[in-house]
Amino acid sequence: MSIAGGTLTLAPDLTITRMGYGAMQLPGPGVWGPPRDRDEAIAVLRAAVDAGVTHIDTAAFYGYNVSNDLIREALHPYPAGLHIVTKVGASRGPDGAWNMDRSPESLVAQVHDNLEHLGLETIDVVNLRMGSPEATVEESIADQVGALVELQQQGKIRHLGLSQVTDAQLSEALSIAPIVTVQSLYNLVRRGDEPILRRTAELGIAYVPYFPLGGFTPLQSGVLAEVAERLEASPQQVALAWLLQRSPNIALIPGTSRRVHLAENIAAAALELPADAVAELDAIESLTEPPQAATH
Repeated sequence: MSIAGGTLTLAPDLTITRMGYGAMQLPGPGVWGPPRDRDEAIAVLRAAVDAGVTHIDTAAFYGYNVSNDLIREALHPYPAGLHIVTKVGASRGPDGAWNMDRSPESLVAQVHDNLEHLGLETIDVVNLRMGSPEATVEESIADQVGALVELQQQGKIRHLGLSQVTDAQLSEALSIAPIVTVQSLYNLVRRGDEPILRRTAELGIAYVPYFPLGGFTPLQSGVLAEVAERLEASPQQVALAWLLQRSPNIALIPGTSRRVHLAENIAAAALELPADAVAELDAIESLTEPPQAATH
């Protein structure tokens, strides 16, 4: 089945739907422990693929490995054309605490952990997470990218991506290896990453906003609510449609653990915002304070 919103071709062997699915909401509260409704979680994943989604975003630290195990249970053996993207650079403590974990040795172990739980021999894209939603980190990423390049040469990774990086880190990574995606915090009311969005568009790199609907801090805007009411759509649908129209290199990974919300998110890809609505949404003042979350 085809899906609205079109596709992005990031490499000869990598074409993804611009409307994807993010697995972060599949685990229990705090992105930790088993899902509230395991059967519904499995059904959501299958419904996403049945609807035409070919881009699923996950991470071993969603759980620990709760999302990865659910993805494998629901979809393995994976259908042709389905691309699974994961992230490395963080881990979870026994109490569910979020920890940045970016040593080259740990990154290698994290990739193998993802491979095992997803039931894959090769992961389509591995994103190197450097910063947190609170801030980027100003340091060289050569050692980390080098470790992932070695795994790529071993056939464990097809393509490399980055997450929450600075412009200098993007340049450094590109001097080492091709980068196909950059995933960072960006949505209707948080646009601090606009320079990276523009640069990735110029370079033909996919830009994938996380927390496209606000994450742990849902989007709040009177203008958004008014535009949504006028267009007979939900505020969430309008926020997603705005992102798709913001730049042609944006791909979305809204997450949900319920099929009804999945259907609403997917329908947003077919919502064409008129110019006056776009102008109103563009004029919303971007917030500068970080969301109340430890990581993504």
